[in-house]
Amino acid sequence: MDQTSSTSQSPVARQNAYDYDELIDCANGRLFGDGNAQLPLPPMLMFDRITRIDETGGEFGRGQVRAELDLTPEHWFFACHFNDDPVMPGCLGLDALWQMVGFFLGWTGSPGRGRARAGEIKFAGQITQNISLVEYGVDMKRIMRAGVVLGLADGWVKADGDIIYVARGLRVGLFTDL
Repeated sequence: MDQTSSTSQSPVARQNAYDYDELIDCANGRLFGDGNAQLPLPPMLMFDRITRIDETGGEFGRGQVRAELDLTPEHWFFACHFNDDPVMPGCLGLDALWQMVGFFLGWTGSPGRGRARAGEIKFAGQITQNISLVEYGVDMKRIMRAGVVLGLADGWVKADGDIIYVARGLRVGLFTDL
C-alpha cells in the first residue's frame, strides 16, 4: 500500500519545524512515543534544527524535510578524520539524510524504530573546517505501509549554499519487532 497521508498523532509532534531541544526529545523517545522513531543522540545527531517538514512539498509533492547544522572548526569529526587534513566524513552527511527520512516517517505517525538501507550517492565536494552552515534536504518519493513501513526519498547536502552531495533512492524502514 502506497500512501502519504498521516495517521493521528499529538499536535506537538505535527509541527512544521523543530529546534535542537525538540530533536533531543525525539532522540530520547519523547516525541513520537516509546518504541517509535528516534533520532540518534549527539554527537551522531547530524543537524541542529529542522527548518521545514511537510507532507505535500518537495520535488515529488509527497513531503519534504529541510534541516541545518551550524558548523565550527571544533566539531568532533574534524579531530579524527583525517590527521592534518580535517574533513567531515561523507558517511555522516549521508546518515543525516537517513535520519531525516526516519524522522519524517515518525512525524507522519508510523510506528517502529528506523533502520537505513543503502541508496546511490554522488559526492561533488567536501565539508571542511572553513564551512559554517551545512544544509540538508530530503524529498519523499514514496511511503509503503505493509507490515514494515518503508520510506523512499532523494536528498542533497549543501555546504555554505553549494550542493556537494546528491543521494537517490534513500530508504529507511521502521520495524516494530526490534
